[in-house]
Amino acid sequence: MSESSPELNDYLEGKISFEEFERRREERRAKRKEEAGHGSDENDAANQDDAIPSTSKQIRRTAWKHQTGSTEEGVSPSVQKAFASMLGEGLEEIVDEDMDEDDDEGEWREIGEDDEDEGGGGSEVTPGDVFALEMELNRENKKMMKERRPRSKLPRALRGLMGEANIRYARGDKDDAILMCMEIIRQAPLAYEPFSTLAMIYEDQGDMEKALQFGLIAAHLNPSDCEEWVKLADMSLEQDNVKQAIICYTKAIKYDQSNVRYLWERSSLYEQVGEHKQAMDGYRRILSLLPPTDGEHFMQLSRDMAKSYYESNELSSAIGVMEEALDRHPELVSHECVNMAAELYIANHQYSKALEALIRFCNITLERDSSKQESKEQPDPEPEEEQMVEKKVEAEAKGEILEVVVPDDIPVDIRVKLMVCLIHQSVFKPLDPMLTSLMEQSPEELGDLYLDVAEAFMDEGEYNSALPLLSALVCSERYNLAVVWLRHAECLKALGHLEVAVKSYSKVVEMAPLHLEARLALSTLQQQLGRPNCALQALEPMYDPDTLAQDSSAAQQELKLLLHRSTLLRSQGRTEDYIDALLTMLSMLLKVAMVRAQVCLIASTTSGTRHLRLIKVSRNKLSEIEDQEAAYLDVTGKTSVLSREDWWRLLLQCLDALCEEKRFAEAELLVDSSLEFYSFYDDRAKRKELEYLGLSAAFLDRNFRKAYDYIRLMLMCSVERAQLWNVFNQVTLQSQDVRHHRFCLRLMLKNPENHALCLLNGHTSLVSGTFKHALGQYMQAFRNQPCNPLHSLCVGLTFFHMASQKFVMKRHPLVLQGFSFLWRYVELRGHCQESLYNLGRALHQLGLTHLAIHYYQKALSFPPLKLEGIEDDQVDLRREIAFNLSLLYQASGNKEMARYYIYTYCTPCSGARDPAPSLSVAVRAQPSSPPRSPRQAASAALQPGFVFGEPRGEWASAHRSLDPPPSLRPVYIFQFEDLFSQFGCLEHVDDRRMRPSSSVTLANC
Repeated sequence: MSESSPELNDYLEGKISFEEFERRREERRAKRKEEAGHGSDENDAANQDDAIPSTSKQIRRTAWKHQTGSTEEGVSPSVQKAFASMLGEGLEEIVDEDMDEDDDEGEWREIGEDDEDEGGGGSEVTPGDVFALEMELNRENKKMMKERRPRSKLPRALRGLMGEANIRYARGDKDDAILMCMEIIRQAPLAYEPFSTLAMIYEDQGDMEKALQFGLIAAHLNPSDCEEWVKLADMSLEQDNVKQAIICYTKAIKYDQSNVRYLWERSSLYEQVGEHKQAMDGYRRILSLLPPTDGEHFMQLSRDMAKSYYESNELSSAIGVMEEALDRHPELVSHECVNMAAELYIANHQYSKALEALIRFCNITLERDSSKQESKEQPDPEPEEEQMVEKKVEAEAKGEILEVVVPDDIPVDIRVKLMVCLIHQSVFKPLDPMLTSLMEQSPEELGDLYLDVAEAFMDEGEYNSALPLLSALVCSERYNLAVVWLRHAECLKALGHLEVAVKSYSKVVEMAPLHLEARLALSTLQQQLGRPNCALQALEPMYDPDTLAQDSSAAQQELKLLLHRSTLLRSQGRTEDYIDALLTMLSMLLKVAMVRAQVCLIASTTSGTRHLRLIKVSRNKLSEIEDQEAAYLDVTGKTSVLSREDWWRLLLQCLDALCEEKRFAEAELLVDSSLEFYSFYDDRAKRKELEYLGLSAAFLDRNFRKAYDYIRLMLMCSVERAQLWNVFNQVTLQSQDVRHHRFCLRLMLKNPENHALCLLNGHTSLVSGTFKHALGQYMQAFRNQPCNPLHSLCVGLTFFHMASQKFVMKRHPLVLQGFSFLWRYVELRGHCQESLYNLGRALHQLGLTHLAIHYYQKALSFPPLKLEGIEDDQVDLRREIAFNLSLLYQASGNKEMARYYIYTYCTPCSGARDPAPSLSVAVRAQPSSPPRSPRQAASAALQPGFVFGEPRGEWASAHRSLDPPPSLRPVYIFQFEDLFSQFGCLEHVDDRRMRPSSSVTLANC
């Protein structure tokens, strides 16, 4: 291949234009012709070859270029001749370098076919020389391939324009240069040369942002230029773009992975942006690239890395770095390295390794008592020498340490770490001289070492040895700190000095009021010493509401404090304060849910004391939360100190406490807020229990409208549960609302075979006066369960009501059918107080007074029924029977007998139940004479009222004060023996379980 001309190189590099290239080439040709004159044909052929482009191939090559200095690299001229002969290109000789100083490569010229002109002075070619030549050529080839410049993607047609742009930039005509570069970019967008030129132009103009952007484009198009990436990284740092600089260094490292400077700069930048892991990975790569001779840098970098790992709580990584440094360069280990390694081992509780490092690098000697160990071992008859040495070393290692010999030049820090290691290995006696030497030092200067030794003693349970050290620290000025007082208090508490420990804990709380553990420990000690008020004072709130709303860690600490405070208040029996603590905790959990439920927690003063209350507020008085999902996640993070089950238990405890204090309205609001909380609502079991709790709270609060909403939803899900129907009856009875009529009818369409719905729809129709519909419902229930006495009673009473109407045909058959079902009821029920009373009541309604008196008096002779779980006084019907008899006798004019029955059975001094407080009102409400006509009988039979057993517990006063005395009305009564199988009314709530009443009237079911 012929050598390229200088003007061709300049043109290809863009230094000259194409016109300048043509002109200089013609001048060079003319000059060569003048020097050569009329040369031979070979020279003319050579001149013609100059016109051929450098990239064209020649059929016959007459010259071969080789890099100079080959002899200096160990290849002799004879090997070069041999190599030429192997290629079959003839013998060649080396041209002196003085002939062309500008050319970096030597030229081999053809010298002829015979080798006489060579002089015959070459040495003989050996196989070793040939092998050396091949190896050298292989190395050179690899090096050239590695260092080969990337091939430019700029087309040949645009290289002249690129050169012209560079010339314009060099001359200062930057605007034209920019236009030319833009044109080149338009035609060849993947060429990096115009972008690089634009970057230089804008950098000269001071527009560093544009310069950086064009430089980045050029670097991405030519990514193997490491220096360009480093330059761009520096420009990015000048613009405070650290992340961009990291990317640039990463690109440079990709193409030069062994460059320590690039790795160091990138790791430093990673540390600036807080990417600790990436920074440490870079430093580890630097450690692997450092040569063994650069031990000082290796040790320094290892110490820095270990310190950084330790600050980020990565003890295992810090220990690994220090172990590698100690093993790789043990001759460069200093006291600082040993101290750091021992501190890391101690922080990781590897005391044996820390002791080994101290003994290895500090020349510390441990004298052990190996006599006991040797006495236990029986030597073999013929032991080998190596086995004896190993056994001796093991015996010395296992023997008891008698003395510790420490060189005088060992710093006190390392001495203290030695003491700590020995303490954790239960070695105490040899430490007395070192401990005495430490105590002689001033705690003002070595207070941290005092504390290390004292904490080591406390970890091993040696509180008597730790107390003097801690006492010296708390008496000093420099180390009179809260952490030292805390250790002092813990030591005193462990030794049983509670009074002094209380003073130390009080000092800690005074110096660090936000220290939760100190407050809890102080409260516990005050409670043990019989000071409950002081114990509660130690658990006062630490943060204000604004801080709790912003700081998650503060909210978590406050929750722990409130949890302990609530436990303490409950143990002391302070229920109101206990509820305040629970409400405060739950308000932190249900913050978003309370806003959705329109519930607010306020502080109110009642009876001279200030307590928290839950109230219902309008939505415009609450501050709306824009992003409820984010607020919910924030609340979840703040309350994560307790698990979901712990929060659930706290909610149940708060509801129980509110019910104990008869604050049923607040319990209802708390249930409403809990149902708006996602974690509780998504759990089906918890949601069901919350609905039952809400039903109980609404019923206890006499909010029957809200209770109806709860029980309605429950019945739609569990229509076959008899207990729910009992609750439904009680709620609808108390609410006096007729919404349940349509609900029962719609539910009947979906569940036509439901027994409870048959009875309830029958009762509804009976009360509304549609007796035929009631009869149809009752007959359906009768056909399903013909042996149930309640069904026979209902059918019979329906016939009586139909017969008592003013306009009715076949009145007597209706009466006969009614009595047939009524006698069936008496047969199924048996002769008892209830059945005979209902029979007499039916005769009384029809005007058969002599028969009614007979059955009333017969019912008085029977004792009340014995029902399990219900007192006899609650099912005794003598008051009802006596009152109806008094009405009959009064109508007949026999006032003495009427007065006799009233005073015998219906007065407090009588043997029957005590009368209700509004007895006189109830008597005046009854008709003055028995019904004379069917219409009067029907109106008397349809008087509303249920007969309940006497209410117990918290509802007793409410029932006595609000309900009229229904027990004195002439109504029909049916007493349930199986309380949970029928559909009666709710009597009492105990532990969130609903129980039906003992009896129910059919006149207004």
